Amino acid sequence: MRKKLQRFADNAASYNVIELGKPSYETIKGRWNEHFKNDYPLVVELGCGRGEYTVGLAERYPEKNFIGVDIKGARIWVGSTYAKYEGLDNAAFLRTKVQQIDAFFAPDEVSEIWITFPDPRPRDRDEKRRLTYPGLMLIYQSLLKTDGWVKFKTDNTDLFNYTLEMIDEGQINVKNLSYTHDLYTSEYQDEHFGLKTKYEGIFTEKGEKIKYMKFQFSV
Repeated sequence: MRKKLQRFADNAASYNVIELGKPSYETIKGRWNEHFKNDYPLVVELGCGRGEYTVGLAERYPEKNFIGVDIKGARIWVGSTYAKYEGLDNAAFLRTKVQQIDAFFAPDEVSEIWITFPDPRPRDRDEKRRLTYPGLMLIYQSLLKTDGWVKFKTDNTDLFNYTLEMIDEGQINVKNLSYTHDLYTSEYQDEHFGLKTKYEGIFTEKGEKIKYMKFQFSV
């Protein structure tokens, strides 16, 4: 508990963490480029956990700004601390529920969204909490620029197939869809620079194949 409380205190003092209680929490919507002090494209990682993709991509793309979103402050601390010590001024973290992100991003403010190893929420009653639920996809679409991309990576076959079914049924309207059920034998593996989340490492060691898709929304 003491360790977690210290992480919460660190987050409260960190410029790269936006959370309840800070003035920027109420004013950041539509003003992320003021926070980063540049006009670079915004890339958002939803359910970022420890922020492996947020900081990993920030290192590789200094000409873009990266924002990890998660409700767990102790997890966000890992990525935010790494970003501070490595001088990654193009990485930040937002502590909130993914279901509320339209309160923090303006329409057409985001260039790309990553969904990396979300909780699959397998129970039917939790469908609306799946990060690829069509209702949430409509929110993502409203925040993305017209040519923006969604990139989704998971070990969970049921969640991946559910997402494809929602697309096939027209509940999620997309274009330029590409996908694979085995990322690391596919043409898309180089798009990930070898980056892996904590959970990806666990599941790949167990022999799980990693699924990946990317698409743009159609009007």
